[in-house]
Amino acid sequence: MQNAGIAALGLNWRYVAFDVPPDHLREVLAGAKRMGFVGVNLTVPHKLLALEMVDILDDSAKIWGAVNTVRFETDATGKVLARGFNTDADAVVRSLQEDLGAKLCGARVLLLGAGGAGRTAALKLAKEGVGELFLVNRTRSKAEQIATEIRAQFSAVTVSVDYPKGEVDLVLNATSLGLKPEDGLPFDEKVFSLKQAAAAYDMIYRPAETPFLKAARAAGCKTANGLGMLLYQGAKALEIWSGKTAPVSVMRAALEANIYGH
Repeated sequence: MQNAGIAALGLNWRYVAFDVPPDHLREVLAGAKRMGFVGVNLTVPHKLLALEMVDILDDSAKIWGAVNTVRFETDATGKVLARGFNTDADAVVRSLQEDLGAKLCGARVLLLGAGGAGRTAALKLAKEGVGELFLVNRTRSKAEQIATEIRAQFSAVTVSVDYPKGEVDLVLNATSLGLKPEDGLPFDEKVFSLKQAAAAYDMIYRPAETPFLKAARAAGCKTANGLGMLLYQGAKALEIWSGKTAPVSVMRAALEANIYGH
C-alpha cells in the first residue's frame, strides 16, 4: 500500500517492515533518526510506549494517547526531532462512515475491547457524539478506566461498562479475537445477540471475514472489516511524511490485491 502510494507520488523512497522487540524501540527510533529516515509507522505494542520516546507530540497523539506515525524533522538549529502523530482515530471513523454508511451522532454503539485500539476508538466515537456507548472488555477495570475518561471529557455521552439491552446501531470489534481460525466470538453469546445490531465492524482485515463478521452477516447485519481503517491511517501517514495528497485509490487497489488477492 505505502510503496504503491510512494511510487504514484514519484518519491525516491522505500517503505520496509522491521520486527522490533518493545525493549529495543527507543534505540531503534534513535537509529532511524540518525540514518535519515523520513519517518516510521508503529504498531502494537509500540503505540503507547512511543508516547514517552518522541521529542514532540502532535495534538492528535496527545488527544488519543497513542503514537502510530512518527515524522523526523529538522528544527531551525539543524537538530533532527521525532514528532509523534496518531492517524488511527480519524481512520476508524472515516471507514465506519464510508464502508458501513454509519451515522455516529446519537448512535448506540457496543465496543468490544479496551486495549490501545479500543481506547482510541472509544474516545473518538465519544467525540463524534454517539448517544450511548457500551464498553465490554475481558478485564473490566480497563473498560472502567476508559469510561471514566469519557465521562470527564464528553459528559453528553452515556457510557456503561456492560452489554446493551435492546437494539444497537453498531457493534465494533477492537479485540484480537478473529485473527486465528480457531478463535471464538469476541462477545458473550449468552448475554448479547448479533440480531440486536444493525451493523458490525471488525478492525481485523486478515482474514477478510472473521467468525464475528460471518456471524454478523448471518444475523442480518451490514458488515465491514478493518481494511478501510488500515487504508485511511496509512494514507494520512503518507501525507504527514510527504506533504502531498495521498493517492488513496492507488493505495486501496494495492491493499485489496494483497488482502483479497485481486
